[in-house]
Amino acid sequence: PVAFSPMMATFLVVGYLAVPSMLAEHPHLKSLLLRGQSQEPFRGALPKIPMLRPHGIQESGGQLKRSLSLRHSSDMIAPKRMAIRGGEPQESPQRQAQIANVTDNIDEKLYNRQLYVLGHDGMRRMQKCSILLVGLGGLGIEIAKNLALAGVKSLTLHDNRTVEQSDLCSQFYCTEEDIGKNRAQVSKERLTDLNQYVKIDVLEGDCGPDDIKNFSLVICTDACFGECVLVNDACRELGISFIMAQTRGLYGNVFVDLGPEFTVTDTNGENPSQAMISLISQEAEGVVSTLDEQRHGLEDGDYVTFSEVQGMTELNGAEPVRVKVLGPYTFSIGDTTKFHAHTGGGYVRQVKRPFKVAFKSLRESIVDPEFTVSDFAKMERQQQLLMAFQAVDSFYAQVDLLPRPGKKDDADAVVELARQFNQDLSVDGKLVSRKLVEEVDEALVRRLAHGAAGTLAPMCSVIGSIAAQEAVKACTGKFMPIRQWFMFDAEEAYPEDMEKMGTEEFWPDGTRYDPQVVVLGKTVQERLMNLRYMLVGAGAIGCEALKNFALMGVGCGPKGQVHVTDMDSIERSNLNRQFLFRESDVQQLKSVAAARKAKEMNPELRVVAHSSKVGPETEGEFDDGFFEGLDGVFNALDNVPARMYMDQRCVFFRKPLLDSGTLGTKGNVQVVIPHQSVSYSSSSDPPEKAIPICTLKARLPPSVPSSSTSATRGR
Repeated sequence: PVAFSPMMATFLVVGYLAVPSMLAEHPHLKSLLLRGQSQEPFRGALPKIPMLRPHGIQESGGQLKRSLSLRHSSDMIAPKRMAIRGGEPQESPQRQAQIANVTDNIDEKLYNRQLYVLGHDGMRRMQKCSILLVGLGGLGIEIAKNLALAGVKSLTLHDNRTVEQSDLCSQFYCTEEDIGKNRAQVSKERLTDLNQYVKIDVLEGDCGPDDIKNFSLVICTDACFGECVLVNDACRELGISFIMAQTRGLYGNVFVDLGPEFTVTDTNGENPSQAMISLISQEAEGVVSTLDEQRHGLEDGDYVTFSEVQGMTELNGAEPVRVKVLGPYTFSIGDTTKFHAHTGGGYVRQVKRPFKVAFKSLRESIVDPEFTVSDFAKMERQQQLLMAFQAVDSFYAQVDLLPRPGKKDDADAVVELARQFNQDLSVDGKLVSRKLVEEVDEALVRRLAHGAAGTLAPMCSVIGSIAAQEAVKACTGKFMPIRQWFMFDAEEAYPEDMEKMGTEEFWPDGTRYDPQVVVLGKTVQERLMNLRYMLVGAGAIGCEALKNFALMGVGCGPKGQVHVTDMDSIERSNLNRQFLFRESDVQQLKSVAAARKAKEMNPELRVVAHSSKVGPETEGEFDDGFFEGLDGVFNALDNVPARMYMDQRCVFFRKPLLDSGTLGTKGNVQVVIPHQSVSYSSSSDPPEKAIPICTLKARLPPSVPSSSTSATRGR
């Protein structure tokens, strides 16, 4: 049992998160060692960045123990930058010349799809960015993989931990043979092969301000709030962008701070909107109405110009006007009373302008948070999750272990800490904690505490991909960044009768799946391992799905199996986004190469590769007996006819269907459950103005607004 004095808990929580200057000198705290500081009180110098080094999840004396190791300026080890390959002291001259030439030449065959999204200017800016990534666990490796594929200038890895068996559940570049080796070194060797144009380094020892000053961006994973506050303070002082990302079981968060004056060159990446005008009112707030069948596609704050307007000719050729959106077909443009009356016609066109965004520090954002909504059905829980994440981290900081699953005493302590966060508290006249909600959602905090010690590969994929996308925004200035917190949860995946299960159901038993068992339990894990699934398509989404299947243990049991089919061969242009493939795999069948790479991640995976397309002509191979033996189908396709065919087969055989697609920065997932949800073929989005090559229409149930997605690419 963990006992907390309420007053001491308050000081520990605030002292942990609001370090260093405002609390280190407080009379009540002079004798309290603030975690992340040395014994000497903070005097205003930039802190050396502390490094969180948990040693996995272990069962010892009835506890899930994690040790915390923080080094300070008094015992610093001189950082050593490692070479990329084989311990060579430096890059070969050819390699140096290749990397130096990257910013002048863009490999359009490799980056062709990405160039459609970022453009050449955005790509050149990204190729000048150097990024420091702290933490190479499951979340960190997802971010690293995505940034290496994207094509940044350099990626430096920093992690003093060694590989443990628990890493195998989410860190897809670690194998059993790597146990005991440094995680950053193991990751570097695999990441180097992803993109020949990206320089991969490892920074050993401790890391301080002198070591980060040459980076464009610092990303922290596997670190608690208090440590990230210190890192963010150093980055703010040096003018470096900062991103923090965490996963705690089925919950995750991303925090973004790109500085006090960050310029966004294009907020959404879309082509400028244009529409035909039907009416312009003559009033103090003139309202522009577009034709009923054509949405204007504008957002509040956009600028527009007018042409060929009849009557109200003053608008033609005038300076861009800022708009306020009133509806999908109407917006206001300010005072039009001094203009002539509109008599008909005209066109309105959006004008894209650079947009400056002011970001607050992590220290400020904890007290005064701003959220980007991830789920409009859960808007009320964002503040609750922020307090819950802080409470879990504070628990960890004080007792050196994360809350144990099924342990009421641990959950009680986390709830008490969350209550301590939810209050107005000032120290020396400065607000260090603020009441964010009327009452703490105790049930939500307990659910988060239950699985906080676990790690799930799909959660790492989601949070890691979002964090990496924010890094791309930081590098290119394209697309509006998260402002500034992003909270995400998938707690619907918890077993329905979780509260009735005993602690033993979630206790680790020494397998590679322990971090997942901690969250979902042994019964669910057994079901996952004995699933028989069909994956249709081994492109970008197919590679990600197969990787997650292998890490989760899907199809790894004695009764389980995964079938993957794709008739295509690997092309060089695929290597930018289909991370299972390398240059040496070009011209090989995608399904065969993907199955081989997934089995390397988890030798227990029972996977069968097929090279047949799905359709009536292959029903001899994928016959009735084949479908009757499946537990479900995962679509990762790039065309509508194949999707509709698989949907029809799943409806006929009453099998669940998971369908997905992406287009640029947009994505869509549809879950089809027999007798519980509408099928894929039963719904459709409105037709797109233009459908790019190798794209398809995303399909959503009628209950989901079609405007929430767009046409999506399957690969």
